[in-house]
Amino acid sequence: MAAAANKARLRSASSLQDLKSCDLVVEAIVEKLEIKAALFVELEGIVGLDAVLASNTSSLSITAIAARLRRPQRVAGFHFFNPVPLMKMVEVVAGLKTDPAVCAALSDYARQLGHTPVLAQDTPGFIVNHAGRGYSTEALRIVGEGVADFATIDRILRDQAGFKLGPFELMDITALDVSHPVMESVYHQYSEEPRYRPSLITAQRLVGGVLGRKTGEGFYRYSNGKADVAAEPPAPSVAELPPVWVSSRATRRAEIYQLLKDLGAKIETGRSPSPQALTLVAPLGFDVSTVAVVERLDPARTVGIDLLIEDAATQRRVLATNPATRTDMHEAAHALFARDGKAVSVIRDSGGFVTQRVVATIVNTACDICQQRICSPADLETAVTMGLGYPLGPLAMGNRYGPANVLEVLFNLQTVYGDPRYRPSPWLRRRGAIGLSLLHEED
Repeated sequence: MAAAANKARLRSASSLQDLKSCDLVVEAIVEKLEIKAALFVELEGIVGLDAVLASNTSSLSITAIAARLRRPQRVAGFHFFNPVPLMKMVEVVAGLKTDPAVCAALSDYARQLGHTPVLAQDTPGFIVNHAGRGYSTEALRIVGEGVADFATIDRILRDQAGFKLGPFELMDITALDVSHPVMESVYHQYSEEPRYRPSLITAQRLVGGVLGRKTGEGFYRYSNGKADVAAEPPAPSVAELPPVWVSSRATRRAEIYQLLKDLGAKIETGRSPSPQALTLVAPLGFDVSTVAVVERLDPARTVGIDLLIEDAATQRRVLATNPATRTDMHEAAHALFARDGKAVSVIRDSGGFVTQRVVATIVNTACDICQQRICSPADLETAVTMGLGYPLGPLAMGNRYGPANVLEVLFNLQTVYGDPRYRPSPWLRRRGAIGLSLLHEED
């Protein structure tokens, strides 16, 4: 009955003049600033003085859209997510001159629609498209270094870190004609900030028309709407496994020993490995090559394991070789850690493996959003979990894996790559240093 009553209230407009009596007009036209700004100028001459003008833009400046108006204080962002009936969150964005009462009214209206409003300041990407930079851009950087292929990275981030979709699966769904322009927009609006640097991989694929599922080919090929993904190769069969020696500096060393015992490994406990031993390291942020050199280990027998997340909490183990790792040691490590049936991915050497890099980048980006006061920590968590479907809000993710651990990953990534994209946000540095929750907001 309510649906029928609401449907009866709908009216079609044949021209903008038909909107004259509206108290609220929500624009959702093409994402071109000049076109939007011109429409708002025209609307201002039609609607009443108290009418609210809202834009559904995903990344364009609300301040710029409202700049030509006589009353810019009545303009705000009202950004819904597709599909709107299922995505029950909306960003309410205040431009530089927006009246706070306008944002309050839009928030109330969103609740009447059954949506959850989150308040954001007018910055590139607002909350969701800003916070989402860490997931896709870091994954693209990893594949661009030849560390692993698209499918392997997707498997790792689904099975080890708990994301519903891998970054390349997600980009194939959203399509690169949507996602790459947002990468470019946020990057350029932030004056080429290295944290948001887009990828040549997506730029090339966009030009080539390899956009994703809707074109039948993206990072995967699609048949009848389903991705064609090659099966993972089985773990190698090794007749006799070598003994295993664990670095004294390994993350979660006690956990590694217990895991090796459970897997039936022969464990060496001397101060240094024997000439026959598989040498195991578990760094945070550093690559296996650097650790082997610093700890004076034989790189030919050294393999890394990612244990940022405790083994019991994941469905996949991730190992990394270095350029000198012997094939027999690579295969022995793979066979050993697959003994209990858990999936194992073996990647090439990388600072921070895959999960460490992506998680640290997500957490760091979120911390910087809070540092800039773009939104409250609570609204950030709501926006990301509802808008992006992450297993945890990014600040809660940082708390779970340890702000100090995330900081260590970032500092060491900076050392390995010399790239300012990994510099930690002050929000993260201060809370990590004093042992405070990343969700703690200053008075």
